[in-house]
Amino acid sequence: MKYFIASDHAGKILRAYVKKLLEDKGFEVVDLGCEEARVDYPDFANKLCEAVLGDKASKGVLICGSGIGMSMAANRHIGIRAALCHDAYTAAAARAHNDANVLCMGERAIGFGVVESIIEAWLKAEFEGGRHADRIAKF
Repeated sequence: MKYFIASDHAGKILRAYVKKLLEDKGFEVVDLGCEEARVDYPDFANKLCEAVLGDKASKGVLICGSGIGMSMAANRHIGIRAALCHDAYTAAAARAHNDANVLCMGERAIGFGVVESIIEAWLKAEFEGGRHADRIAKF
């Protein structure tokens, strides 16, 4: 499994942390940035979404200060199902019920311990299909 990861300036520290968590679990991680002192989050959300859409077997992780901006920008892309997750429950539900292919988080909203539980839940959960697939088809 390949993961694309990107952040704006407010998510750089958490991006590095999540990248290492995923790499330590044996995943290929492609870091799309940013390194600048100030950037516009939609630019990085768009870059990541294009990468995920170009590699249907991949998933993405977007991080900004709150996670809200990244999730809003990502969900403008047809085929992207970005979920802003604040805990393990929302991460598992996003994968199991919504087949989310992009995980969004806010560096200023959650701590590193919570992030670990989010990543664990995200990785373990699988899309359940069935009635959930019917709902997603309505997107």
